[in-house]
Amino acid sequence: MKASRLLSILMLLQARGRMTAEALAQAMEVSQRTILRDIDQLSAAGVPLWGERGRQGGFQLRAGWSTQLTGMTEPEANALLLAGLPGPATELGLGAAAASARLKMLASLPGGWREQADRVGECLHIDPVDWYRAQDTPRFLREVAEAVWHGRRLSVDYESWRGTARRELEPLGLVLKAGAWYLVARTAGKDSVRTYRLASMLDVKTGSRTFKRPRGFNLARTWQASAARFESELRKLQARVRVSPRGLKWLSNARVQVAASPAEAAKQIARPDWCEVQLPIESIEQGARQLLGFGAEIEVIEPVELRAEVLRQARQLVSLYQGAATKAARLA
Repeated sequence: MKASRLLSILMLLQARGRMTAEALAQAMEVSQRTILRDIDQLSAAGVPLWGERGRQGGFQLRAGWSTQLTGMTEPEANALLLAGLPGPATELGLGAAAASARLKMLASLPGGWREQADRVGECLHIDPVDWYRAQDTPRFLREVAEAVWHGRRLSVDYESWRGTARRELEPLGLVLKAGAWYLVARTAGKDSVRTYRLASMLDVKTGSRTFKRPRGFNLARTWQASAARFESELRKLQARVRVSPRGLKWLSNARVQVAASPAEAAKQIARPDWCEVQLPIESIEQGARQLLGFGAEIEVIEPVELRAEVLRQARQLVSLYQGAATKAARLA
């Protein structure tokens, strides 16, 4: 464990340059005192590193020095191979680079690992697109990716539910979510970070001006917070429904979030094999469309507006199909 930590510290300094004891301690999840002892042991072992005091201080390796050791374990090598699966890399124009990097990494592995590493691609395939959905292939993915890599501002014509607007963006990162690409960016001159779907970009122009990334910005944490906020704002309403065992299975297959209904409400259930649950919905109209897809296996209890909307849409369906049946009967 200690040897692995020493090697990890060495890799961090080699990859990131100067780092403070505090930053190293956070990265390794140990105390700063432990980091200082580890630094002393690395120096005693002949690793050319030194530290500087002050706000701009920290520990760093001698310029130009690097180690050929990687310390990569077999599971880590397999995980890295999985991270390099060709789909997203190809869309970003990095398919050839990903294949080349994979070959180089395979060549560096011990002989016994290469055969198993080759089996990773043969035994596991990742398809990020949900069933019955088309792959989202935005026109400007590569242009946006280039701006992200090189830290250049973008001028974007963006279409949202409010209309079309031109925005000057500082692109911070790309996210592939369920087959759709999103850009995490901030508006030039502002601190707030927002998310933009690339498929909604009508035009993109890359500027010559660069920008500085926010200090401490973390793409994964930012995306998780944004996704959680989006879901909470999108589905503010709750529908209380009665659902049959069959309908409950359908909800599970559709990956619909279900919450148990309060105990006092559950006592009022007329059919003992049915249960009451609560479902998040975006709006009354959207909720009615969603619940009608489950047919008679789900009955809306409240809100009463949702129950009325389900009834209205159901009557429209009955009228449509009865009219078509009557017309077909006359023609026959």
